[in-house]
Amino acid sequence: MNRQTIVRSTSRLSALMNAIAVMCLLGSPAWAESKNEKAFHAVAVDAKGVETDVKNVIFYYEEKISETAFVPHELREVPVKRGTATVKIKFEGIKHIDLKPSGNGTPPHVAITLHDGKTGEFVLAIAGSFKGQSDFGEVELPAAELKKLTFK
Repeated sequence: MNRQTIVRSTSRLSALMNAIAVMCLLGSPAWAESKNEKAFHAVAVDAKGVETDVKNVIFYYEEKISETAFVPHELREVPVKRGTATVKIKFEGIKHIDLKPSGNGTPPHVAITLHDGKTGEFVLAIAGSFKGQSDFGEVELPAAELKKLTFK
């Protein structure tokens, strides 16, 4: 092999490796989402009785870490209090959630019905909201302003 052949084969190999790296970086979030995270679909009824069809539902809240910094959290579970314990009920097991506002800015009381028929009364552990996509764009529904959330 002469010097030009070595340079050409090295640059081709480098270009191929760069292309593979870019594909992995761009494709990995989509692959991770399709493998690990199931998209949930629900119908929400707010305090005014308006129904909203929400796709890719998540439970969202922001954790304050300083006066000017917040950490966003996107969960596919509902954190609730049962006595002093915090229970994280996964969306995949929930049939519907009935929410009762508690007033005075505290998180609402929730009655959760599972697919197997079990029900439980809890207090929402975190004052968050349910976010997702509606037919008209991204929607955010504060839990304190909801009456019911039914998973499909």
